[in-house]
Amino acid sequence: MANFYSDNKDLKFHLGHPLMNRIVELKEKGFIDRDRYDYAPVNHEDALDSYDRTLEIIGDICANIIGPNAEGVDHEGPQVIDGHVKYAKGTQENHDALKQAGLYGISLPREYGGLNLAMVPYVMAAEIVSRADAGFGNIWGLQDCAETIHEFASKEIKDEYLPRVSKGETCSMDLTEPDAGSDLQSVMLKASWDEKQNTWLLNGVKRFITNGDADIKLVLARSEEGTKDARGLSYFVYDKRHDKVKVRRIENKLGIKGSPTCELVFSNAPAKLVGDRRLGLIKYVMSLMNGARLGVGAQSVGICEAAYREALKYANDRVQFGKAIINFPAVYEMLALMKAKLHASRSLLYETARYVDIYKAYGFLAEDRKLSPEERQTEKAAQKTADFLTPLLKLFSSEYANSLAYDSLQIHGGSGFMKDYPIERIYRDARITTIYEGTSQLQVVAAIRGITTGFALNKIREYEATPFNPEHEYIKNRLVEMTDAYAEAVEKVVSVGNPEYIDFHARRLVEMAGYIILTYLLLIDAQRSNDYAVSADIFLKHAASENSLRYSYIMSFDVKDLGLFKNVTTENVA
Repeated sequence: MANFYSDNKDLKFHLGHPLMNRIVELKEKGFIDRDRYDYAPVNHEDALDSYDRTLEIIGDICANIIGPNAEGVDHEGPQVIDGHVKYAKGTQENHDALKQAGLYGISLPREYGGLNLAMVPYVMAAEIVSRADAGFGNIWGLQDCAETIHEFASKEIKDEYLPRVSKGETCSMDLTEPDAGSDLQSVMLKASWDEKQNTWLLNGVKRFITNGDADIKLVLARSEEGTKDARGLSYFVYDKRHDKVKVRRIENKLGIKGSPTCELVFSNAPAKLVGDRRLGLIKYVMSLMNGARLGVGAQSVGICEAAYREALKYANDRVQFGKAIINFPAVYEMLALMKAKLHASRSLLYETARYVDIYKAYGFLAEDRKLSPEERQTEKAAQKTADFLTPLLKLFSSEYANSLAYDSLQIHGGSGFMKDYPIERIYRDARITTIYEGTSQLQVVAAIRGITTGFALNKIREYEATPFNPEHEYIKNRLVEMTDAYAEAVEKVVSVGNPEYIDFHARRLVEMAGYIILTYLLLIDAQRSNDYAVSADIFLKHAASENSLRYSYIMSFDVKDLGLFKNVTTENVA
């Protein structure tokens, strides 16, 4: 039988990264659960074997249920019946299969019915599910909400809700409103305390809510009367059993049709406060959004994998002028770069996930005992790196999901434009990835501080110090040259001392850093496997070309040239 985990050797390669033993030890807190739960691992090998077997089960369900259901789900879509969502038939089958296999809540502690998996295998599961059906990947991925509850909610809330997630109840994060999209500090859904009922009541409208009729909802609401900024927002958990939230409609979207995107009406909906008042956006949503961006990174890599495989299969099968089209340079060049981009985005995905694993594990460890100065330093360094890599991952992986879907459809030619081939759906599904959970432009805003403070350059120099095999020195030497040019470009932009000038060139600078980091990650992976050496070489050629364009543009640009572009803001459109 087909299996979307075992048929992809790259996944086992990343699961076998040298840091995984340390991550497992931290996650398992020295394997303290082995005497309490008969399914808890007793050592590193046992834990990694558990990860492997869990992913095998997910890979089987994805290849034989979720993948085959994807076209039917895309055609049927969800419905609104009496104010609630009814999933498409295939979506419900997908959910039931994963639920019956006990695969929800797999990253949660065992005391809540979870498997206590580290972030790396959890992210792998998200990638595999998204390869099968990117729309269903959203429903699966929203169990990230449970991580927020686990990290910030009271024991009472955790005891009530987390076991339900492990049993398969669905989640949603209800943030955006008709007048509050990316600008979440403008959220106006009202939270008021009701003395008689001894509870918070939520009233208002939410829009563009993924899986909006979920069983467990995390809701951003304005708890402080008279406020208009982020300091008046708090975070709440709502239980669907109260039946005080109605689905007004499901959006008719371009892609990810199986994922119901809802407009919701809250009418005296009782809710419980998560954490402290006034920190809803400042602390809790920011943490949740980082997790969501990691999730979109996994979803994007899954889409890349699906698009590449469809292109490779078609290019081998399609014969023109007496030979398979894969033998034409115009086609095999596209495929080679597609594979290099896929490898690069996957390497960045799991590099980011490893740093998230490390800093979160230390955070939970600190609840049991005081961390040593060295441990605290490691935690802070890992979090700082994760905070920089996360927007970089979201930016590159989502752009590559679109790029690979585009190129795959192009390789299919006219056939790809028809609904006879999966690439037509994959192409539509990919488009949203550069938009939700923060557009590509907002990822640049999140990453640019790491550029201007020198953090990115320091991280690149760390990668540069990695010991490389002699046969790979030419790649490293070229990367050193690219890094010097990047540093020169940053210095030119920052030295002007004009914030608008920095913003104008921000994406160029972030992408220059990103191309260097992605190539280094491929090169580092090539030290453990020759499979990545080819991708590192191909990606280097692409990255060098892209960085050269950005360097030339920045170095030839003067601050007064901003006026050329600002003229468009004064134009009157009839």
